Amino acid sequence: MLSVSGIPTGYMPMLVVFVSDTPEHHCKESINSTYNSSRIGPDSCSQYKQNDSWKETEELSNDTEQCLDGWVYSTERYTSTIVSEWDLVCENAWKVPFSTSLYFVGVLIGCLICGHLSDRWGRKPVLFSILFLQAVTPLIQAASVSWIMFCILNCLRGLGQSSQNIVSLTLGTEILRKSARVTFSSLGLCGGFGIGYALLPAFAYFIRGWRMLLVASAIPSLVLLLFWWVIPESPRWLLQKGRVEEAELIIRKAAKMNRVPAPDVIFRTGEPLELMQNKHEEKQKYTYMDLIRTTNMRNITILSSIIWISGVMVYTGLSLNTSNLDGNPYLNCFFSAAIDLVGYVFIWLVINRAPRPTLLFTTMLLSGIMLLVTLLVPEDMHVMFLVLALMGKMGSTAAYSFAWVFSAELMPTVVRNMGLGFSSTASRISIIICPYIIYIGIYSKMLPYIIFGTFCIIGAAVSMLLPDTRNSKLPDLISEARPIRRYCCLKEDQQTTQMQLQAENI
Repeated sequence: MLSVSGIPTGYMPMLVVFVSDTPEHHCKESINSTYNSSRIGPDSCSQYKQNDSWKETEELSNDTEQCLDGWVYSTERYTSTIVSEWDLVCENAWKVPFSTSLYFVGVLIGCLICGHLSDRWGRKPVLFSILFLQAVTPLIQAASVSWIMFCILNCLRGLGQSSQNIVSLTLGTEILRKSARVTFSSLGLCGGFGIGYALLPAFAYFIRGWRMLLVASAIPSLVLLLFWWVIPESPRWLLQKGRVEEAELIIRKAAKMNRVPAPDVIFRTGEPLELMQNKHEEKQKYTYMDLIRTTNMRNITILSSIIWISGVMVYTGLSLNTSNLDGNPYLNCFFSAAIDLVGYVFIWLVINRAPRPTLLFTTMLLSGIMLLVTLLVPEDMHVMFLVLALMGKMGSTAAYSFAWVFSAELMPTVVRNMGLGFSSTASRISIIICPYIIYIGIYSKMLPYIIFGTFCIIGAAVSMLLPDTRNSKLPDLISEARPIRRYCCLKEDQQTTQMQLQAENI
């Protein structure tokens, strides 16, 4: 059920590919024009000037001017987009990437606040608040009467994007056993995301108007709200908050559902529990400062953020760039989604067969090399270019999905949601500029691939500094955070960690 909740997050950020696409267009000719020849200019932003003559049969000048009466848009592919709705072309073309950037500003804000809210108020209430937001906002946005109204609602729609993934991942990680946790993180949640992405071109093909496409995008979130009575709260979070009876009730329900007998007494009163706070931390309220308070947490937070910036920027950029690829945009979008599913299955198959840092390094390096190799492909070899771009996309997809698993295993329970939220927030800062990188691709097709390939190589290098968490117990307390590779750690940092562990055992 948590995996199904990932479906809306798969298509929500990619709606821009169809909602904000620019149809073919040319200058609209004046109704009162009496000229025998067309005034349509050499490009879509200009028209030929009229000669200063009162003769109706006078030929047009070779000089050009801006379109004075608006534009005519092709309806061969779309009945309408926001571009044709509000004439976002020529001198107003900057508004298209700007509106997309505002969506990712909303994503950034959501990542920043959802982690703290989830750690404070619980995983379940925040998850369903996000689902409600994702259901209502597109419905209102579909009724936008101006570009400014569309942009504001686009930002609000972005609030729930990665926030939902973060909370769902945290909830699933804390509820499921180790083997199921890895499957859920690498295949379940990401698979739901991939299915949602794959459904987008199918819906967009049959719904050619941007308003109705937004309305259709709200339906899955409305249905998912019914899962409130099925998805439980995290027992780990309840134990951390001292709500032992509620945690015990959830565990008993799970045991009954799985037909496993539960003991009469699960948690004894006064017994020191591994999942609960120790006596020094039971009243402590954690903040984002705890992510950098100790050396181990500071190293993990910084390195994880760099990897997220690289992985998310490349994945999102390549996904949005399907509109710049040659060929049918619906097929390109479907191929992009299908290669995502291949990447998710690949990670699921190998996630327990290789050390975590090595696997992350390999996938990011593959993506970087494939994207940079596209520079060597001749311009007329469109199929070869598409294959290399999709292989690079598969590597970035595998790295992106794996980063969720790896980061969740590195962060302690008491700050896990905040840690994931912080790393995700850092990555969202980078993807705010992604729409402009894609926009540059109109003028220089190879520049986006150079930028994305370089970021992948940087992320691959940094990933080898992180500790391996394969087959390891999830850390619950900040003092249990693991140090990064020893050649980057100081001896005094290890002594500090040992002193913290000794203090907890007193």
